[in-house]
Amino acid sequence: MSFPAATINEVADGGKALREIDASLPDLIFMDIKISGENGLELTKTIKAAHPNIIIFIITSYDLFEYRDAASQHGANRFLAKDSFNWSELEELVKSYQKV
Repeated sequence: MSFPAATINEVADGGKALREIDASLPDLIFMDIKISGENGLELTKTIKAAHPNIIIFIITSYDLFEYRDAASQHGANRFLAKDSFNWSELEELVKSYQKV
């Protein structure tokens, strides 16, 4: 994947994620459903309440209707199953959400 300007920050748990998000205000977040110390769906809801313009993609191995529905209900912009996308599709998806 090639993006002209991207900074990638990885955090280990929900608390650190919230602090990093408040400090850096990212354009895009890749969120897993299971995160150390936090539920990724609840964390998505919290982030969207504070920063509604941040794009959040849920990327998970748990490709179940219930999780897809919950992701939508919690404000995720997209739900992607880890085993059903390829890198070029992901690149195009990210580019489609880039700010003009």
